[in-house]
Amino acid sequence: MNFFWPELERQVRISGFIETLNEKDSNDYFDSRPYDSQIGAWSSPQSKVIDSRDILDKNVREFTQKFNAKVPRPPHWGGYLVKPQKIEFWQGRSSRLHDRFLYTYDTTNWKIERLAP
Repeated sequence: MNFFWPELERQVRISGFIETLNEKDSNDYFDSRPYDSQIGAWSSPQSKVIDSRDILDKNVREFTQKFNAKVPRPPHWGGYLVKPQKIEFWQGRSSRLHDRFLYTYDTTNWKIERLAP
């Protein structure tokens, strides 16, 4: 994963492993979300092309009526767990002598090292 903020000249880069959450953890996370977010998970065919906002609004109305109290987790909805092994923090400088710090996990502790730009 990489997060870059050019206006701030900052970046965080994370590398490691990712795994799909099991059904129980996905359910627990979904249950912790606000009601409107749960309805949104049912209402939006995420990343698919839709003709108009009206489609989303119609879906929200339908799923709000269908699930007026407890909203079950949609079958297509789940989560991921990121297990970072390395995290690098970068702070840009106009001199190009940027600050870089690398955190490396060795199964018990994080080791911190300064990297040359």
